[in-house]
Amino acid sequence: MSASTPLPPQSAGQRRTVLGVIGGSGLYDMPGLRDLREHRIATPFGDPSDALIEGHIGDMQLFFLPRHGRGHRFSPSEINYRANIWAMKKVGVTDIISVSAVGSMRETIHPGEMVIIDQFIDRTLTRARTFFSDGVVAHVGFGDPVSKRVSQALIAACKRLDVPHHVGGAYVCIEGPQFSTRAESLTFRTWSDVAVVGMTNLPEARLAREAEIAYATLALATDYDCWHTDHDAVTVDQVLEVVRTNVVNAQRVIRAVAEQPPVGPDPAEDALKFAVMTHPSAIPAEARQRLALFLDKYYPPVAS
Repeated sequence: MSASTPLPPQSAGQRRTVLGVIGGSGLYDMPGLRDLREHRIATPFGDPSDALIEGHIGDMQLFFLPRHGRGHRFSPSEINYRANIWAMKKVGVTDIISVSAVGSMRETIHPGEMVIIDQFIDRTLTRARTFFSDGVVAHVGFGDPVSKRVSQALIAACKRLDVPHHVGGAYVCIEGPQFSTRAESLTFRTWSDVAVVGMTNLPEARLAREAEIAYATLALATDYDCWHTDHDAVTVDQVLEVVRTNVVNAQRVIRAVAEQPPVGPDPAEDALKFAVMTHPSAIPAEARQRLALFLDKYYPPVAS
C-alpha cells in the first residue's frame, strides 16, 4: 500500500463517548461521581503515572488519571506520557480533557480564571513524543492540535456555570521542572497569541492525536509567571487558595461536560488514515505487536 493511498476504515458504528480526564490526583473526588473502580494498566511503553480511576456521571463513563501520580511523584519530564495515553486508548477513551495548572501571560487572564486554549508551542527538550519508531513511521497532522469538539463542550460548560474563562490562545510548554527565567517569560509574551505557560501538555497532545483521541486543555491560571513583577509580592498561601478554587471549578466543569458531552466529528478520529508511511510488509513483528492497539483498525491481524 503506497503512502498516498488512504488506509481502509474500521467498520462503521455509532460513536460512544468515553471521557478521559488527565490532571491532579483529586479531580475525581467530586459529588455525583459513582461506581468508582481502579484499573492498573500494563502497556508496551511501561507503567502509566498511576492507576486509572473509572467512574460514572449519569450514563457517562469517565476515566481519571493523575498525571504526576498520587502524591505528585513525577516531575513533568519524568511523566511517561506514552504509557498514559496508551492506557487511555486501551480502556476506550474517545475524548480527553487535560486539566493543567499554568501561568498567565496576559494581564487580562487573572489567577483563578480558566483558559480553553487552541494552540501549542513546544519548548520541551527530552521527552519521547511519538509511538511510531523502531521500524514504523507515521506523520500525523497537527496544525490544529486542539479538538474543537471537546473545546466547545468545555466552553459551553463554563458558560452554563458562569465560570470565568477565556477562549483561545497558545500554551507554551517548557521542559521544567524549573520555572522560566524572567527573560524567557518576557520573550514568550512577545510571541503572537501566547496566553499561558505550562510544563505538561506536550507531548501529551501529540500522542493523543497519534492515538486518535480528541484532546483539549482546560488551563487553570494560578499566577502571572515571573514577567509580572508586581505579582512577586503574592504569598504562597494566596497561590494555594487560587489552586483550591481552580480545582473546585474544574470539577464543576468536568461534571457539566459529562452531563452534556462533546458531539460531532473530530479530525483525531482518523488521524492515522494517511499517516503511516511504512509498508505493512516492512513493519517488524515486534513493532506491529507494540502498536496493535492503533494499527489493528487499519491492518486487521491475520488469523493463524
